[in-house]
Amino acid sequence: MRVIAGTFRSRPLIGPGRLKMRPTSDRLRETLFNVLGPTVDDSLFIDVCAGTGAVAIEALSRGARHAAFIESQTGAAQIIKQNLSSLGIGSSAELIQADAIQGLENLASRRLVADFIFLDPPYDEEDLYIRTLEFIDASHLVAPRGIVIVEHRNGFRLPEIFDRLELARLLEQGDAALSFYRPAAAA
Repeated sequence: MRVIAGTFRSRPLIGPGRLKMRPTSDRLRETLFNVLGPTVDDSLFIDVCAGTGAVAIEALSRGARHAAFIESQTGAAQIIKQNLSSLGIGSSAELIQADAIQGLENLASRRLVADFIFLDPPYDEEDLYIRTLEFIDASHLVAPRGIVIVEHRNGFRLPEIFDRLELARLLEQGDAALSFYRPAAAA
């Protein structure tokens, strides 16, 4: 695993090792950030079920002003800390060790508004996808022109419309897919 582009380009990242995780592949991360392009610059990026932290670290490398990593597993949280430390990332990153909803509640209670929220639960926890998207939909966490990106198994279909979010794009790559949601007013 490595950082694809930006300030930390080609720097190695610690992978999951023996931990049961499925990190977002380098190829899918590259595709994601090619889609997001320069809009990542000066953004607030939230990585939910962050795993190794590779996605939000990529955002920071590409100019995001701040990234919040939400991860419930202690081993994964330690990997995120090690990856941030090895790259010298300090005040622009925040690790919240909590489950997805608790971590988002923490951020929502501080009235943060994110430009990007990336959600990547374990593929087999289908109910977690829906519960987390429903929480995000009901919160004020997404900026008016913000994007919620959900990585999931290719073939697993998420709802197209929530109360305030709607599916704007589905990108399929190999056995993975990315669903891009926007606030309905911005679509």
